[in-house]
Amino acid sequence: MKKTGKKFFSVIMAALVVLTTTVSAFALMENVSTINTDRTGSFDIYKYDITNAEKDGVWDSSYVSTGVRNPGVEDVLGGDTRKSSLNANGEVNGYAIKGVEFTYLKVADIRTYTEEENGASHVEVLYGITQNDANNAFLTAIGVSAGDRYAPADSDDGTMYFYRSDTLVNGLKSALANNSITVKNALERFVRENGGTAMPLTDSYGHTSASDLPLGLYLLVETKVPEMVAETTAPFFLSLPMTSVNGSNADDGGERWIYDVTVYPKNLTGIPTLEKTVREALSDTGKTDGFAHTATASANDTLEYQILSTLPSITSEATYLSDYSFVDTLDASLSYRKNDVKIEFFRSSSCTEDDRITVWNEGDGKFSVSYNDTPGITISMTAAGLAEINGSYAVYTRSDMINSGYSDCTVRITYSAKLNSDKSLVCGDDGNSNDVVLVWKRTNSSFYDTLVDDCHVYSYSLDLTKEFSDGQGDFSKVEFLLYNDTDGYFVTAEPNESEGIYYVTGHIPGRNDATRFTPTADGSILVKGLEDDTYIATEIQTANGYTLLRDDIQIVIEAAKSDDICDIYVTDVLGILQNDPRYADVPEGLYKNMPQKHLEHYLLTASAKVDSNTVTMDADGESANAIVPLTVINNPGFDLPKTGGYGTWMFTLPQTGGHGTWMYGVAGTVLMVAAAIILVSARRKKLGK
Repeated sequence: MKKTGKKFFSVIMAALVVLTTTVSAFALMENVSTINTDRTGSFDIYKYDITNAEKDGVWDSSYVSTGVRNPGVEDVLGGDTRKSSLNANGEVNGYAIKGVEFTYLKVADIRTYTEEENGASHVEVLYGITQNDANNAFLTAIGVSAGDRYAPADSDDGTMYFYRSDTLVNGLKSALANNSITVKNALERFVRENGGTAMPLTDSYGHTSASDLPLGLYLLVETKVPEMVAETTAPFFLSLPMTSVNGSNADDGGERWIYDVTVYPKNLTGIPTLEKTVREALSDTGKTDGFAHTATASANDTLEYQILSTLPSITSEATYLSDYSFVDTLDASLSYRKNDVKIEFFRSSSCTEDDRITVWNEGDGKFSVSYNDTPGITISMTAAGLAEINGSYAVYTRSDMINSGYSDCTVRITYSAKLNSDKSLVCGDDGNSNDVVLVWKRTNSSFYDTLVDDCHVYSYSLDLTKEFSDGQGDFSKVEFLLYNDTDGYFVTAEPNESEGIYYVTGHIPGRNDATRFTPTADGSILVKGLEDDTYIATEIQTANGYTLLRDDIQIVIEAAKSDDICDIYVTDVLGILQNDPRYADVPEGLYKNMPQKHLEHYLLTASAKVDSNTVTMDADGESANAIVPLTVINNPGFDLPKTGGYGTWMFTLPQTGGHGTWMYGVAGTVLMVAAAIILVSARRKKLGK
């Protein structure tokens, strides 16, 4: 038994040796220079953010794609070399773009054609395309006609035309160069409507693949892109198999067929921008101050708001915008002036008259405005407006190679609001804010993206406390005027008696019609809603028996940039990706493509001086540096003699009587009569009468 077992084992080992030798020999005998029609093919795609890779200096355009996988490319673009990477744990790889979808469709068979030509054999590889309406439209889109086919190879029944590879490749290249947008759109529709297969979305490494594919010529189109992609990859052909190409990682170019092809198509990345600014209305102030993230204003002033947004690149239907809306929200202290929203489009962010493309007004049907009780408004581009944004030829011609519609142009939205003159007004460093959210969506995206920005309007108060040094004066007799020395007007205000507060309502040039500020019963004059300017307070009336102030009082309120930066980002990296399971595994605040960029948006803080003396401003609730405190004291005046000289008291009759005071009046009369008699007697004696 042992001998039999050993003999059997020896036979098996010998057979294995023979089998191994046979397989090895067969492998060596396989001709890699000809197509093995019994095989299938595959392709792997790696997507990277070339825009930022080039900015970071880790990549250039010299790379030659060979069809063979190149680990060196993946090390550079998919590794940890990204200078701006947000990933501290190595979980997200470099410049990889997640969420890209490619759709592929087999468009031709590979055939070897042999014919007799001038007494010799003519042999070449051709690509056969079935003749039908869809394929004819496809050939037309890439600029290839029936006349461009290799007619001798046509099928006997005329159902298939054959083309050389250079005819197809050069046709597509030329068509994209002449009118990229139209061609991209046509080919995207072609693969979607004719049974194209959508590949899995690229993963966190930017990778997707398809395998077990029949040999033939495939058209690949980028049919879905994430929010940061500005320009989709141009449609391209991929032959399974393809002949090897010389490059950085393949030194056997032209020597063999590759059945498993790896490609590294590039994307350019970029997303819209958003900036919200404000200024006092020219009609109210006469000022020509420019727009900024912060402004100061008096209560009841009109404020002009501006929203600037650079539209994303629009290069094909995959990047068309299906939603572009602005959700604007005001603090309760601000109120919209309705029906004055205007939208303008410009070729550049300079927004000059020469760059203006068009103007949309409410009622044009290009956008809608809805108001809510927040208070807030939503400004949304309608279907008509989106069609113009995506497909207008006002900026780019039909033959433009890349861009469509208002791609990369700037949209400016303007409207106005009023700073309320009531208790909703916030004074001090907290300010009265207004934020806007840009919400946009691509045609082929299942989620929305957002950007956020805001601006702040500041206002302040004056708390003038009136006192009498002896505590006896009548506050109701006191009056002040308040003059804005910076802008040259008198302040007008309305008192709220229940609150004991004056709310600024506006301004007036003339003194006679200016508001006369009178203290409450406790001597307080609180004026709310003053912008940062220089003011002159003048006491024009005081209680009887007290002296007016000798001089005017100068009050200076100054708002300056603080050290606090508003917590708003120009790029909301992840955005609000609603109902999108692809990003369920992405930690909050972590994304692999676009770094966060802070806006240089500083908040304001206030300080004050009274007659050149720095004062500490009081808070208004939790809002610091809100109120300028000021105390004004009146002293009694000096007593003056009532009338006459020494001794004239004896001729004065009493004002009021008490018991017996009449006698003082009689005595006075007797004295007067006696004095008269003495005077007459003396005169007669002198005259000798």
